[in-house]
This record gives sequence, C-alpha cells and structure tokens, in this order.
Amino acid sequence: MTLPPVLDPLAAYDLWAPDYPAHAHNPVMQAEERAMLELMPTDLTGLTVLDAGCGSGRYMRHALHRGAARVTGVDLSPAMLHRAAAAPYGGAALPVAQARLTALPLPDAMADITVCGLVIGHLEALGPALAELRRVTRPGGALLISDIHPIGPALGWLRDFKAGGQRYAVRHTQHLYSHWHAACAALDLGIDEVREPMLDPTLIPDGAHFDRVALEVPVALVFRLRRPAFRTVTAP
Repeated sequence: MTLPPVLDPLAAYDLWAPDYPAHAHNPVMQAEERAMLELMPTDLTGLTVLDAGCGSGRYMRHALHRGAARVTGVDLSPAMLHRAAAAPYGGAALPVAQARLTALPLPDAMADITVCGLVIGHLEALGPALAELRRVTRPGGALLISDIHPIGPALGWLRDFKAGGQRYAVRHTQHLYSHWHAACAALDLGIDEVREPMLDPTLIPDGAHFDRVALEVPVALVFRLRRPAFRTVTAP
C-alpha cells in the first residue's frame, strides 16, 4: 500500500478545515473526548477555560455547555479558526486567536482550566508546550491534555484524512509516558489522573476499514495535570 504524503500540521489542517466538523467525528476522537469530558468538571460556572489548539472549537462548546463564564480558543491554522467561527455557540462567535502552542498571546495564569486536545503530538518537543500551557494556567488550576496513544505510531497508524480526493497524513511525534512524566516533573506539574481510553465497537461504522488490533489497545493518552497552588509561608 502506498503511504500518503505527510504534511506539516499547518498545511494539513488548512487542507482539512473545510470538511472538519465541530464535534468528535471518528471513533478515536470519540474515545478521546469521552475520557477528556470525564476529567472535566461538570459545573464550570464562573470559570475561565482556554482551549489551546482549539481547531473547530469542540472543547470551547463543551465548556460553555457546562457553564464556563469565559472561553478562549487559540490555534495555529487560520482555516481551522475560520471553521470555528463559522459554527457559533448560541448565536455568538467564539473568541479565537491565531498563535503557536509554544507562544500563546495570553497573560500569565489567565485560565482556571486549560484544555489541549490531540495537539501535542504535532510538536516534536513536549517540554516547551507544557511549559507554556502551565504558564497560562492559574496556580491550583487544571490542565486537561490528550494525545494519540504512543502505541498507535508504534503499530504504524497515521493521523490521516482526505481532501480533494487525495489522502494525506499529518506529521506526528510519538511522546511516551516516560516523556510526559519527565516533562511534568521538570515543570512541577502534578499528574492527577491518566486515562487510556479504548474504542467503543458500537461506534465504528459498518464496513469501516481499520486495523482490528485497534479494538484491543488504547487509542488515546489523556492527562489531568495540576499546577501547584501558591504555598503560604508563615514568618517565624
């Protein structure tokens, strides 16, 4: 089988954007989203949520549905941001900005909860992205971050899509759990919980062509991280 061309993320998502829905649209994303939403508080009333690498804005919509007072989305792809704006929530446009994950145009500690869904694997280095996500999350705040499970690339799976009748793949870097653990330790990020969701066989379309091994292994790696709260020091 001929492998598809592998594109850098910006080129790939600019091609993919016109057909990219504002919801989890395949079984892997549905498994990932199920785990992410289980780790997200059900009541976000009064909280500020950042969706870093927001794409079409699916987690911004989930946060608003759960009562978030403010949401902000950031993504590298102008085409994906246009896609997010084309599907407003409650008749209002979603507040989005273009930026790299490693250089967010946002103030320190602005978010109570920072979400980053299926984006980290597009970056070769894990540490700089986690450092920036930590910076914009308030002390005591949570970071919900997911990636394609490292077993996928080890089995030869690609993050692929079709555009204009042509199949393409998005560049992806495999980040092992040991890499996450080391990066979090270096940044003083606590790992509250880790999920490794598997596919729901009932959600796989009839006649779908995929590696059947995918039903036996986790397809995503999902973290709830915590930026430590400020420590109060009492003078002697």
